[in-house]
Amino acid sequence: MTSEYAMLSPDLTTRQAIDRLRLEAPDKETIYYAYVIDGKRRLLGLVSLRELILARPAARIKDIMRKDLVCVHANDDQEAVARQMTKYDLLAIPVINGGDALVGIVTFDDVQDVIEQEVTEDFHRMGSISQGSGNDALVDIGLRDAGPWLLIRKRLPWLLALVFMNIFSGAGIAYYEDTIQATVALVFFLPLLIGSSGNAGAQSATLMVRALALGEVIGKDWLRMMGKEIGIALCIGACMAIAVSFIGIFRGGPDVAVIVSVAMVAVVLFGSLLGLSLPFLLIRLRMDPATASAPLVTSMADIGGVVIYFGIATWYLGMQTAI
Repeated sequence: MTSEYAMLSPDLTTRQAIDRLRLEAPDKETIYYAYVIDGKRRLLGLVSLRELILARPAARIKDIMRKDLVCVHANDDQEAVARQMTKYDLLAIPVINGGDALVGIVTFDDVQDVIEQEVTEDFHRMGSISQGSGNDALVDIGLRDAGPWLLIRKRLPWLLALVFMNIFSGAGIAYYEDTIQATVALVFFLPLLIGSSGNAGAQSATLMVRALALGEVIGKDWLRMMGKEIGIALCIGACMAIAVSFIGIFRGGPDVAVIVSVAMVAVVLFGSLLGLSLPFLLIRLRMDPATASAPLVTSMADIGGVVIYFGIATWYLGMQTAI
């Protein structure tokens, strides 16, 4: 926010207003918008330089000013301010306090820097890169100028955490060791299935995080988005299941083909719903939804994919044995 903005009294004529702006222009951030205030600095309206030039010289500012203003408050988050300016295509936006007094303006060139910074931070979070501040902030230093030790410290913590999380995938495989020994051909499809689950989750999370960042979706839309995602995931999963069923028949016969096909639908559905729901959960916990990063979603989807795949295989093979 800057306090170097153009102010006008509502009783001035347009000729007087232009003369005043001509004198004040060298010291102001912008004079394209001039803000109309009263004696208590309360914001009454706005006139653009174009409107001043086109108006009659004797016309009063209060008669030509725009009263339906888009304003932000001094305590608003900078990302919300940037979103408002982008939504209404504003060159500058007035900032008011609790008493509707004008305290400053935010110009588009400053907002552009904010947008770039916020998007960079979101990308870093989605890549599971730790955030910092000051001299430790990768977003301020830039990748080219960042030292190797800084990059190691930013990338290593999350990757270490995800390594230990992936132990659960190994535990799931060990739990179903008997099923694997009974039908060794199932192992061939394990990377394919857990990879599909993770990819579906990463796609869903990326779309949802971006929609939340743009304000296209809010917290109360979760149920509606969940219903929509279920239909999409089932359709995608069914198409992928048909594709892998032919490989299943070739590698292990009809039984393996059925297991892989059913598991494919289930893991794609699981990964998609996980990727969609995790950003909403983080919002409820008052955390940045961008923390629902692709590596985090993928690791969680891998664990679920292993359990789902071998759970279906154990159930189906047990049922076939009973028959």
